[in-house]
Amino acid sequence: MKAMIHRRYGPPEVLQPAELPDPVVGPADVLVRVVATSVTTADWRLRAFDVPPIFWLPGRLVLGIFGPRNPLLGRDFAGEVVEVGPQVKGFRPGDCVFGSSAGGSNAEYVSLPESSAITHMPKGLTFDEAAAVPFGALSALVFLRDFAKLRRSQRVLIVGASGGVGCYAVQFARLMGADVTGVCSKRNADRVRALGATDIIDYENVNWAMVTTRYDLILDAIGHFTFASSRRLLAPRGIFLPLNFGLKEMVQSMMNGVRAGQRVVVGMSGEQKADLDYIADLLTSKELIPVIDRVYPLSDLVSAHRHVETRHRLGAVVVRVAS
Repeated sequence: MKAMIHRRYGPPEVLQPAELPDPVVGPADVLVRVVATSVTTADWRLRAFDVPPIFWLPGRLVLGIFGPRNPLLGRDFAGEVVEVGPQVKGFRPGDCVFGSSAGGSNAEYVSLPESSAITHMPKGLTFDEAAAVPFGALSALVFLRDFAKLRRSQRVLIVGASGGVGCYAVQFARLMGADVTGVCSKRNADRVRALGATDIIDYENVNWAMVTTRYDLILDAIGHFTFASSRRLLAPRGIFLPLNFGLKEMVQSMMNGVRAGQRVVVGMSGEQKADLDYIADLLTSKELIPVIDRVYPLSDLVSAHRHVETRHRLGAVVVRVAS
């Protein structure tokens, strides 16, 4: 099968076309012909091995010390089932599906267990739209529901509200009944407001010292704030929830049990089948809207990575694998 791979860590140019063997289909696996995938922040960080210093050694031990153990990137996918193992009950050849793999969707085929984050595509959704959803929506859902335990009527500040996670965080916070303020550029303000933000802060022109609102939650999807710089914006018992964190934030979060008042919460988002099924229901009812910034062909995966690395986008960057 055709694929784009990287044999070493580095800039987008390390990605190269390759011919790989088709995936092996296990007894409980689903083989999908990939029509569309996406490039997420996680993808470019894995490609570049861009991790906080505390995670350098464990990251290398897991991913590969001298080069990537798995040269095939890509998590999100949307496509058509072409083969299933004899133990698979919920899928059959011809089904249109989308989901998140453990890695390897930047190729013509991806194989994954039926129990993983894969589900049927809602009717009316295109493959590009479906591929734009899993990483951002699953991350936003888990961070807001499980880590922040967001409640109705709370005030939420979402930093990076137009990004791959932020655009879904705005929508989920609205669905949870929160009062949402989105931080984004002026050019993306109208779209972020349409997704559910009540107020917009233009990060290019804001004077944070003049912001008087106190937020119950600050979800920082881009690493703009530290806990120290966020404290004057937080309510007395507010939560600072950074998606990108290091040793300092981990230590601060461990102090939550002995410190009253404002808190730091950190965590890693999971990819659960039940959560993706819930997201599919929201897509069907149009309570959740896919957001696509650009679409690139697989042959131009390098440009897609370059674009994601700029950190200036509105939603997901989709990669078209097949027509």
